[in-house]
Amino acid sequence: MVSEKPYVLKRWYEYMNTHDFDILDELLAEEAVFHSPVVHTPQRGKKITKIYLMAAEKVLGSPDFKYTKEIIGHQQFMLEFVNVIDGVLVNGVDIVTFNEDNLITEFKVMVRPLKGMQKLHQKMGEMLENFKK
Repeated sequence: MVSEKPYVLKRWYEYMNTHDFDILDELLAEEAVFHSPVVHTPQRGKKITKIYLMAAEKVLGSPDFKYTKEIIGHQQFMLEFVNVIDGVLVNGVDIVTFNEDNLITEFKVMVRPLKGMQKLHQKMGEMLENFKK
């Protein structure tokens, strides 16, 4: 049985299609936590989570970016993605948890292969420097 996509997931796809950063303000809980594949400590709070998600969208949001699978559970979803950055394949998953108010409380990104992770690390570092200025 296929259930309807959660509101948060629909809005997430809208964000990815429009690149409208204001949608993140609507979607993120104040206590949101971002787990980066390249940073050891969780990034806590709406503001820093938004910065990481904006940077990731700038790095990964090319025409080659595609979500290839989705798994929907109770107040969570997982999206598998693929992209090519500077000729390097990046394959990963976004694991998203949201609360009863349809606000994202946790966003975790996992990436493979190692070469893809290294390329993502390099590009995210550059982008984060720009966003933090």
